[in-house]
Amino acid sequence: MHKMVADWWGLAGGSNPYLVLLSDLLLIPISHYLLAFLAISAVFVYRFLEFHFLHDLLTGFRGCSVALTYHSSSLIYHDVVSKCRVLHSRYLVTPWLSSPHLQTVFLSISGRAPPFNYRRKLFYLSDGGTIALDWLMNSDVLGSNIDRTSAIPEDNITPIVLAIPGLTSDSESPYIKHLAFNTAQKGWNVVVTNHRGLGGVSITSDCFYNAGWTEDLRAVINHLHHEYPKAPLFVVGTSIGANILVKYLGEDGDSVPVAGAVAICSPWDLLIGDRFISRRLLQKIYDRALAIGLQGYAQLHQPIYSRLANWEGIKKSRSIRDFDHHATRLVGKFETVDTYYRRCSSASYVGNVSVPLLCISALDDPVCTREAIPWDECRANTNIVLATTERGGHLAFFEGLTAAGIWWVRAVDEFLKVLHSSQHMHVKKVASSNPPLIVDSSIDQGPYVNIAEDGMVAAVGNEQIEENRVEDVHEPGEGKISVEQDEQRPQPKSDSDSLASMVQSSQQATTPLGVTARVRRCLDLLSRQSRWSLWLLVYIAIVTSWPVVGSVLQIALQKKRRSVLPGAILKR
Repeated sequence: MHKMVADWWGLAGGSNPYLVLLSDLLLIPISHYLLAFLAISAVFVYRFLEFHFLHDLLTGFRGCSVALTYHSSSLIYHDVVSKCRVLHSRYLVTPWLSSPHLQTVFLSISGRAPPFNYRRKLFYLSDGGTIALDWLMNSDVLGSNIDRTSAIPEDNITPIVLAIPGLTSDSESPYIKHLAFNTAQKGWNVVVTNHRGLGGVSITSDCFYNAGWTEDLRAVINHLHHEYPKAPLFVVGTSIGANILVKYLGEDGDSVPVAGAVAICSPWDLLIGDRFISRRLLQKIYDRALAIGLQGYAQLHQPIYSRLANWEGIKKSRSIRDFDHHATRLVGKFETVDTYYRRCSSASYVGNVSVPLLCISALDDPVCTREAIPWDECRANTNIVLATTERGGHLAFFEGLTAAGIWWVRAVDEFLKVLHSSQHMHVKKVASSNPPLIVDSSIDQGPYVNIAEDGMVAAVGNEQIEENRVEDVHEPGEGKISVEQDEQRPQPKSDSDSLASMVQSSQQATTPLGVTARVRRCLDLLSRQSRWSLWLLVYIAIVTSWPVVGSVLQIALQKKRRSVLPGAILKR
């Protein structure tokens, strides 16, 4: 080989320097080129996937510290968070997962979730929707002899942790199972509220969940507080579930029946998150993967989406924004996608949070960018403590050589336990017994007036929607354990129903009266319901009874006229 190159070089005359360089390169073994290619590729992949193994190695695998952001006079920090060792220690990533992308992918693929079964109850919403509530009792994981089909007594004081999954996730997601198992193992009860259409439950109404839909969470929390009023209720939201949680806490302020809350990897500002996830190649891969998950969700409920949204556009969606444009925007009745993102972002609600709230985010989160974190708003609110780490990925935070544990699960467990033993648990503010009457629109509030053919005047109130109710699952699904159905409690009657029953009973108990008496009886009943409609009813009563009253007045005036005026004048 070398002789051939030398002969060829001799024929070329040796005057071209490039040929000299080429001949020298050909003298290098091919194996060396392969090694160089592998080295360059390794450096590229190391930088592209944001590995930090060498940094951890050079620092002796000390891990990264936890940065805490809080108000200087925050009692939540001084009396609660300051006692949490996990939040004041260092987080060390699993060495073979020393990349936020590896952690995030490993969580979605495996996650090493603990094996256990939930108890499922179906929660029926007032609009006809259905949500699956998956329970994990402390007795289920502690090996107690308590019957697994027994329900929690109403006077139970064991704290309850409500978990809210992320986008297209449900109770079977590995990080949710880690949270549920670890919390139940420490002696508390856990319930996971699955989003509409997830967890194996079909969509039963024309309403879908989205990143800012707080009505379902509000209904579930009110139900749990009503069923177990003595049990402290804590809420943990993850990813989109964290955005929904913070928005709900900000919307309701002091009136929420939540003792404490935790938000994990919240997107905070959906508009900033949308710009971030379409910026770089890796983020575009995540964007595409999440869009595929949303398309799979829509495929499960195609008949409803085909009717309410643009199904052809859904099938062609290549990003989250495309799906929101063709589906979420139309179903939620938002003008534009940006309008949806602005209205549903939780960052603008942070200032109104009145519940002790711990927020945990990783600065290397490849899905929810650090640019959206409301640092100043969290620092200004004395009820909020923001904990950030340099590492962690999106919801991953794996630790240990085998990645058997999740760091934020330990942090949440310790924070809630310390908060529960402190005097800073939030207590719902009781509304005034005589709330002020607010009249915004006479069209929306009623009651309305209905005049029957016989002259009867009755009030017709707004149509009442069936209240939320819960039903236990009889047929156990995969990974779920069914329990006996609770006895149905009688539903309280609405004001319009009680008014109708009063009118009906009065009609049955009395004999038919004249038009004036009927109107008077209805006025007495309706005056108790709405004083603002009283004057309208008085007017209607005068008009309907005027023929009788007018005749009586005419006869009386004629008699008085005869007695006062002289007979001669009357004869004229």
